[in-house]
Amino acid sequence: MERNNLFPVFLKLESLSTLIVGGGNVGLEKLTAVLKNSPAANVTVVARTIQEPIKELARKHEHVKWEERNFKLWDLWDKDLVILATDNRQLHETIRKFARTRKLLINVADTPDLCDFYLGSVVTKGNLKIGVSTNGKSPTMSKRIREYLEEALPDDTNDLLNNMHKIREQIKGDFSHKVKVLNDITTSFLESGPAPANP
Repeated sequence: MERNNLFPVFLKLESLSTLIVGGGNVGLEKLTAVLKNSPAANVTVVARTIQEPIKELARKHEHVKWEERNFKLWDLWDKDLVILATDNRQLHETIRKFARTRKLLINVADTPDLCDFYLGSVVTKGNLKIGVSTNGKSPTMSKRIREYLEEALPDDTNDLLNNMHKIREQIKGDFSHKVKVLNDITTSFLESGPAPANP
């Protein structure tokens, strides 16, 4: 049976520099996904033509800039992540070769075989963030699972997280003891199950 061997990580994009190549609908989709999760992300968008919604997003986010021109090799300088979002596979392959020499991580829209990482569907409830990945097989399934989790998780999930943090700060003893106490508390939470929906 196949399995997903991706290693999930959550990046602090405000501490990194991201390049998006592509100024059309796919570029907009990628930029929107980045900013939805990391509103203070440092992003540069480069494309020969950049649609107005991307420019509007850039105006609303001070750390996003755009340059309306062809990609240049020096666009990779001082970048940490690269997202390729054009409809030109040959261009993607060329940029990827240069980016790999600089040890940059790359996401290529709709081309899993060229990707080092995927932008998965993400569920956010305050401090809780859950990433959903189908290993690039089905973005639609990721989206459906995200929608299910958004509805299944109560709106007060963040209150629960804050309370757990307070409890953790008050527990005395070593790490093992703290883990045991927190495990006991969360086990009873899971056994009680979600609160029934209001009729």
